[in-house]
Amino acid sequence: MGELRADWRLRLRREGADGPICGAGVLVDQNTALTCAHVVDQPDAVMWLEFAENSELEPVAARVLPGGWLPDRGEDVAVLRLDSPRPQARPAPLERTLHSGMQVYATGYAVGFDDGMSLWGRISGASGDLVQLDAVTKAEVVRRGFSGAGVCTGPREGPPVRVVGLVVSWRGDMNEVLPEKNRLAFSYLIPMERIAALSPLVEELSHPSAWDRDFEERSIRWFEDRDEDPVKITVVTPGSGKDRSLRHLLHRADVVHRGGASRPELADRALDRITVPTGEYLAYWYWLLGRKPQPQRAADRAPVRPVTVLVDGLDEEPEPGPLIELLVRLRVLGVRLLLVFRHEGGTGWNAARDQLLRPALLAHADALITRLQTEEFGRTIRRGVVDSASLSRATETADRRRHELRVIEGLTDPHEQLSRLRGLIKTVRADLRQHGGQG
Repeated sequence: MGELRADWRLRLRREGADGPICGAGVLVDQNTALTCAHVVDQPDAVMWLEFAENSELEPVAARVLPGGWLPDRGEDVAVLRLDSPRPQARPAPLERTLHSGMQVYATGYAVGFDDGMSLWGRISGASGDLVQLDAVTKAEVVRRGFSGAGVCTGPREGPPVRVVGLVVSWRGDMNEVLPEKNRLAFSYLIPMERIAALSPLVEELSHPSAWDRDFEERSIRWFEDRDEDPVKITVVTPGSGKDRSLRHLLHRADVVHRGGASRPELADRALDRITVPTGEYLAYWYWLLGRKPQPQRAADRAPVRPVTVLVDGLDEEPEPGPLIELLVRLRVLGVRLLLVFRHEGGTGWNAARDQLLRPALLAHADALITRLQTEEFGRTIRRGVVDSASLSRATETADRRRHELRVIEGLTDPHEQLSRLRGLIKTVRADLRQHGGQG
């Protein structure tokens, strides 16, 4: 199915935040948007971008990026730089490939439709550098307020929705003001392939390797699901699509620490998210830095919603040992960790695996099995089967998983142990779903 709502669909205003609506646009990364140059009007204009389909995202001013005024290169397109980034918004997936008959749609902001209206059609043929878009009826030809709107693939083209171009104009054979007043009327778009040929930034962002969508989905799931592994290690090569995707995920972490940055600052920022007893802040702070013993009942201070700390470039830490020790102590407080290495097997890799990842996964597996045991036993009681024979089998699945965990704990090869652990955790989560618990 097509997208009902999308962060990347923009409504544009001129002359300030309360100015008149003048068209539409497409967010292509956290700093950049596309629209038609005639919507912007002047290359030095300041535009106001609104996330019409996500009210939780703050509107933002934007202006033409240096080199982004494409009328200078023969095309009615402006590349805008946001005054402040919006990483919370998911940018549009861009697609350079078009074919005749492709089902598409666009959402614009025509007069009387400030909240948006969507029109459907199909790709027809080329018209110079533009592409003709045939509407089902003349009433569905684009009109004023659609300029700069992203032309998206429809459900017949398969998921995910991709933006293949920008609405630029419409033409009628009788030059009437409204499409339906003409005998013939057609919409026109500027294909993304043409925009990419004129803008190096769009060329980069529309390349198939520009993003790592699978990594994004896995990471978002990790941030949103507290039952995911409490420690996650990933490798993100600098300059890769995965790197670009990571930059759009940083805002999801409660604390972001970059390799080589101040460890005392990390301790401060983490403790700001955790309730510690009055007058004991410094005791916790010194403990996190390894300067004092662990405070009593420190593990009881874990917040209801676990704090997430993202360490970006752990292998860029000159001396990773003290940082890893601090992270081990944060784990006592229930902090979840996403550890990003910039190179496979980088500095601190083995220590992070042995001191953070393996203990966390072992404890996580144990906790999940305990939950499974409770679910199994409760299910037996709810069924009213309480004789001694049935009770002996009440936690049969959990007992079997517990035995598997004990076997894994005895493994000496760290790679085999981690592989078996991940498999067991996946199995226990499936068991929990089957027994009606959250898995």
